[in-house]
Amino acid sequence: MAIGAVMVVGGGISGIQAALDLASSGFKVYLVEKGPAIGGKMAQLDKTFPTNDCSMCILSPKFLECERNPNIEILTFTQVVKVEGKAGRFNIHLLKKPRYIDEELCNNCGLCMEYCILKIPDAYNLNLSTTHCLHMHFPQAIPAQPFIDPKCLFLTLTECRICPTLCLRKAINLHQKERMLEVEVGAVILAPGYEIFDPINNQYGYGRFENVITSLEFERILSASGPSNGQIYRPSDRKEPQKIAWIQCVGSRDLSIGRGYCSSVCCMYATKQAFIAKGHLKHMQPTIFYMDLRAYGKDFHKYYELAKTHGVRYIRTKVASINEMKNSKNLRLGYILEDERFTEEEFDLVVLSVGLSPSKELWDLSRRFSIRLNEYKFIETLPLSPVSTTRTGIYACGVATGPKDIPKSVIEASAAASQAAALISSTRFTQIKKVEAIPETDVRDKEPRIGVFICNCGANIASVVDVKEVASYIQTLPNVIYATDSLFACSQDNQEIIKEKIKEYHLNRIVVAGCTPRTHASIFQQTLEQAGLNPFLFEMANIREHCSWVHQNYPARATEKAKDLVRMALANSRLLEPLDRRYIKPRHSGLIIGGGLAGLVSALNLAEQGFEVHLVEKTDKLGGRAKGMYHTLEGFDMQNYLKRLINKVIKHPAIHVYTHATVKKVSGSVGNFKTQIELKDWEIKEIGSGIIIVATGAQELKPKEYHYGQNPNVLTLWDLEDVLNREDNPLSQVKNLVIIQCVGSRNKERPYCSQDCCSQAIKCALRIKELSPEVNIFILYQDIMTYGFKEDYYFRAAKANVTFIRYNPDHPPQVFESGSKITVVSLEPVLNETIRLEADILVLSTAIIPGEDNKPLAQTLKVPLNREGFFAEAHVKLRPVEFATEGIFLAGLAHYPKPVEEIISQAQAAAARAATVLSKECIEIEAAVSEVIDDVCDGCGYCAPTCPFEAITLLEYIKNGEIKRTVDVNESRCKGCGICMATCPKRGIYIKDFRMHQFEAMIEALLTD
Repeated sequence: MAIGAVMVVGGGISGIQAALDLASSGFKVYLVEKGPAIGGKMAQLDKTFPTNDCSMCILSPKFLECERNPNIEILTFTQVVKVEGKAGRFNIHLLKKPRYIDEELCNNCGLCMEYCILKIPDAYNLNLSTTHCLHMHFPQAIPAQPFIDPKCLFLTLTECRICPTLCLRKAINLHQKERMLEVEVGAVILAPGYEIFDPINNQYGYGRFENVITSLEFERILSASGPSNGQIYRPSDRKEPQKIAWIQCVGSRDLSIGRGYCSSVCCMYATKQAFIAKGHLKHMQPTIFYMDLRAYGKDFHKYYELAKTHGVRYIRTKVASINEMKNSKNLRLGYILEDERFTEEEFDLVVLSVGLSPSKELWDLSRRFSIRLNEYKFIETLPLSPVSTTRTGIYACGVATGPKDIPKSVIEASAAASQAAALISSTRFTQIKKVEAIPETDVRDKEPRIGVFICNCGANIASVVDVKEVASYIQTLPNVIYATDSLFACSQDNQEIIKEKIKEYHLNRIVVAGCTPRTHASIFQQTLEQAGLNPFLFEMANIREHCSWVHQNYPARATEKAKDLVRMALANSRLLEPLDRRYIKPRHSGLIIGGGLAGLVSALNLAEQGFEVHLVEKTDKLGGRAKGMYHTLEGFDMQNYLKRLINKVIKHPAIHVYTHATVKKVSGSVGNFKTQIELKDWEIKEIGSGIIIVATGAQELKPKEYHYGQNPNVLTLWDLEDVLNREDNPLSQVKNLVIIQCVGSRNKERPYCSQDCCSQAIKCALRIKELSPEVNIFILYQDIMTYGFKEDYYFRAAKANVTFIRYNPDHPPQVFESGSKITVVSLEPVLNETIRLEADILVLSTAIIPGEDNKPLAQTLKVPLNREGFFAEAHVKLRPVEFATEGIFLAGLAHYPKPVEEIISQAQAAAARAATVLSKECIEIEAAVSEVIDDVCDGCGYCAPTCPFEAITLLEYIKNGEIKRTVDVNESRCKGCGICMATCPKRGIYIKDFRMHQFEAMIEALLTD
């Protein structure tokens, strides 16, 4: 029999996401991390593109979710040493290395760290600073215990035993030994992450010139928790640099060192670093030297354009030389300009945008798990199954399978979770344990006793706001029993402090002044519950986004504003009342809108996990745009795959397929949606479901330019795909074929890259060369977007004599007709000369544009679109497959243009996230809902039509012999948005946790110093 547990190897963002998805779906998870804490490389980043969110701020809530989930067992300092068994029942032997701290006894008081006498290089800060030998990996680390580095004086020389004598809990054990563990699991997910390329022997002087650093080192310098608290400096003299250069593709796209692949993220992280650094140092001049600017992801191109408007300079060239100036330690860079003139320029600091390399442990893991690696030593995955390794039951995700950014890593993590869950679906809930709720203290009739915790957020807040002054001021206000500041209020050790202070001071209200409640409120609410306090007796003041970040040049005023914001939060907290959490039983079925590739993959995965699925497709056939694709860039047979997939979906007993069907109306909420669809014969059918997945696809732009639709020899890329797969060879008489990239993309109307066009153009070019090697093929491009391993095919095309000619978007190619001949005229920017190409066939790589049904469907589902018309996810980095509206998920081209393998992984990810709802016997719904004051409401009905969730209905009843009109609130539908409260002219309806007198109290507090 299979085992209802999964092992996740690697505690970075991919491993964390996979663990959370599985644990939330009813499986036991062993999260194995070789280092001292979970978090991986994302925990070392400063900000994330394209939103400039603080990386740690959005990541740390995930740490606490893992730590608090009773079905996730975190095993740090642990490595896999032996694997036995097969899919469904693996027996895995682990080696756990000593932390020299008993995790059960340690309460992280910090005394031992304070008195540790040995300083060592700080690995978390990439050795840019030092730390105590006994230390926390970083302040928010989970597990929230320190560890002793092997360089310890006692461990190396048996000298110094200060720390054990200081520890009152006897948690330090300097004689702790390695120990073996053995666990049984049904499946394994490998997420060991990556290493950065080591440029020590590179031509750019790293390790020889003090002011040449890597991009990850610059991340730590930028970070508020870094070695300089976010103050940018250069290593040689710790002065602020006035000119910084970023050199791209260091350790990537370099065949001479066996690293032909593109690392996928470097162009964007360099843009982000330059943008952020410019924000820190207004007069600093940032310059990025690049070959192709690969801003291909969602909102990436807009971010790149924004960076340019803020003064980031881009120079398309490869730096030829770098020399250190003897006295100043500045760096002189030599490079060739586009007009082929050699020039030199001096910079204070040079940042090497280093590529991503396979994790050092990957070779050993591959042998122990008997899986294959590819030529670059990343994990090899199966064709059109992007998270499946070459061994059944072993899945992989994140950068372990190839270079990618955070959203793609998160998507793959959820995809791997969905595959593992499908494999062992029959064992769901067999290994999990339930935690008994802590009895709640009744504080309804008690005077408010408020505790206030003000967060420094490293230096994000404290570098602008005088946090200690705010804490001192708040301590003087009525009902404030306890007030303090903390380095990171969201860290696990601070959560324990909050619980202790609630008990010590009998606090019955908690106010946290820090970052946004959107990401962090739930963490603190859980802490209140664990302390026996109602979670709704909590208020949060946002003094980061609303204060320190927007007033960084006015610290005194920002400090006063912070006082105002906290004072307002206090006014509201005094009036808070306990609310009861509410639950409903969800329907254990899903509705998927769209029967293309994404919809089919999601449907099959949900069905294989054991859930009923309703698949709605508006056309008469399943398959969507994938019906027009014959092979992938890698050569996999797309039509054979699609045929088998459709066959599995149609034959699966848990999947109900509706073709010629359109969604007309959606009501309800997570766990209980009711959707009306119109079938072919105008019959209306209502479908109940617990979740909805939007997988409606996108469409190809039919261009108006370049004589398309007028000249039969002008084709789109998709037209060419169809032509190439005819039985005859229709291009046998063609001598010259020209492909123009970015037709309708990366312009003012559509400021985005369609992401897959370059790869598809290269695929078609290689296919033509295979059929007719004598055909001359010219590809006119702005930037070639063959990221990841796709770069190999770019090299292959160039080797096959496909000619790549760049054009400037300000001077796009022009096309002229002369009889049956087509002439393409383009300005070549390097030669600065106009070239003329005679084309027998002209191919246009046109934009992928949003589906025409997106807008009405978005209005029906009450979910947002972005400015271009694609559906907008809840969070671009960490919630890439779900909407802010709970219970509605997103996959495929409806989200944004992407290649086939990414459509498949996102569809699997959407199924994984959906399963976290469908697998539960009951789900929590909104507690702060509307309530009607019957004596005040006169039944005017203004509130009913304005409710976006259709939760309010008019009703009449007999009261004292007369007809009484009023409204009724369906609490299972209500989301507590407050629109009804705003429209009521008589104050006859309110939100339970935010009544008018609370709002008035906050305004009064603002106006009262």
